[in-house]
Amino acid sequence: MIRDLNLKKEAVMSLYLVQHGKSYPENIDPEKGLTPEGADDVTRIAGVAKNYRVHLSSLWHSGKKRARQTAEIINSVTGSDRGIEERPGMGPRDDVRAIQEIITDDDIMLVGHMPFMSRLASLLITGSEEKPVFKFQNGGIVCLEKQPESSLWIIKWALMPAVR
Repeated sequence: MIRDLNLKKEAVMSLYLVQHGKSYPENIDPEKGLTPEGADDVTRIAGVAKNYRVHLSSLWHSGKKRARQTAEIINSVTGSDRGIEERPGMGPRDDVRAIQEIITDDDIMLVGHMPFMSRLASLLITGSEEKPVFKFQNGGIVCLEKQPESSLWIIKWALMPAVR
């Protein structure tokens, strides 16, 4: 039996954070595109999300090749109401507060980099970007849910390519 990991309640939104799939080192690919293993991991995890009926209103990615490729794979498997969109301010060292301010009430997936994803999760969950709350993996999905009674979020579930 397939469980719905994205069960809807009134006014509850989900935010999905994804660290791009495994990528080539810069000396092999200056743009650091996804490796075949990275693409396979993202495809597999996106398939699990689809089977659990994860719904995406929007899918945002940084402008880097590996994040765009990851978003394209996820969108090809799960679909997104609005497709994929490159968003400025999602680079590895960008200010997470700028993205926090534009998160809407839609179910949004963000595909980006470390340490940005880790700092954003920390800020949303604890109110401080300096308190790590989750160890991301390349190609994994972390689902956060906003708590209606506060401005903070919780980790609802995570799908990771490897158990380690």
